[in-house]
Amino acid sequence: MASVFPLARLASRMDFAHFESLIEDAIPDAEATVGRARGADDDDHLATTVVSPAFEDETLVDRHQMVYDALDEHMTTDIHALEVETYTPEEREE
Repeated sequence: MASVFPLARLASRMDFAHFESLIEDAIPDAEATVGRARGADDDDHLATTVVSPAFEDETLVDRHQMVYDALDEHMTTDIHALEVETYTPEEREE
């Protein structure tokens, strides 16, 4: 049983890369990072930071909706909660 736990953690890390790819594929020129929001053992409370010029002139709500849309069904099956930070490249530099 002990050998399964490290494999589960490895799979979770790979899921983060998958979630990053989903966001980057859906939002033009996006750079996304995804990680745990609450700690090492909490895989369904995630945090993401997304930087994209596509956020220019978008409201905060619209930016967040773009991220939620990119994650699609994962928002109801794999992710219980998601903390979202969105920036244009210029905002991120500040």
